[in-house]
Amino acid sequence: MDWVERTAQLRQWTRSGVRAPHKPLLLLYALSRFQQDSEGALLYSAVEDDLGRLLTEYGPGNRTTPAYPFHHLVSDGVWEVRTERGPGSPGTRVMELRATGATGRLTPELRMALRREPSLLGRMTRVLLDLNFTPSLHGELCEAVGLALEEAEAPASSARRQRDRRMREMVLTAYEYQCAFCGYDGRIGAVPVGLEAAHVRWWAFDGPDDIENGLCLCSLHHKLFDKGVLGIGEGHRILVSQSFVGRSAAAREHVVMLAGRPVIGPQPGVRPIAAAHRSWHTSQVFQGSPRPATTA
Repeated sequence: MDWVERTAQLRQWTRSGVRAPHKPLLLLYALSRFQQDSEGALLYSAVEDDLGRLLTEYGPGNRTTPAYPFHHLVSDGVWEVRTERGPGSPGTRVMELRATGATGRLTPELRMALRREPSLLGRMTRVLLDLNFTPSLHGELCEAVGLALEEAEAPASSARRQRDRRMREMVLTAYEYQCAFCGYDGRIGAVPVGLEAAHVRWWAFDGPDDIENGLCLCSLHHKLFDKGVLGIGEGHRILVSQSFVGRSAAAREHVVMLAGRPVIGPQPGVRPIAAAHRSWHTSQVFQGSPRPATTA
């Protein structure tokens, strides 16, 4: 049984690029707990808050209960649920999961495979990250679930597209080596520092490696863009989430004051971000409602 391929093929609700990372988040959490205790089971009522925070932090704006992946991951053959009555999940009703003492853990076959081949955990983790989250979030997501990621790469599979290594240079050139949100253009000699090529529609969700899906952003604004604090609205103007809280002068200057400003670039003759990609980011990544444009 190829556990990496099975991980890549988790059955998720999908429609027109809508994000549904509920099962991947639960599986990442379960792999982390396996690292800490290979025989331990996860009592739903004890991990519900942890899973809820992960869904809030790394899921799309349309919230769902942790009960959904806790029950439905069973159908993928990597997870099992038991209650005080015996094997089997009681369903997706939160009160029922709590009342029956529902516990979940990786299947016996997967646990055996992970013990037999320690690098398997790292390969499964990388597939879950690559196929469901943008790269700028991988490190902090592993930290959030408590995973000590093994340095192992997943083998090539039909589910993994190859990235275009020219993407970064194409995007930075198109935006003349300056952040499209704040204009930062730092260099050491001739080498740009702190500038990155951001995908608007995430690569994991069929976002292409081309100029119409790319932005040159400084490291700060790239991270905030991928976390849904920042977005791009009609007229290619910057969106700032009302959910963002920052009381310092720095937070106001570098984030809040961006609301309503036009995106800087790309240079003349280069196609701007495609409306379809902007729309995807707004619906699937941007958090909450946009702030009104600032006037001072």
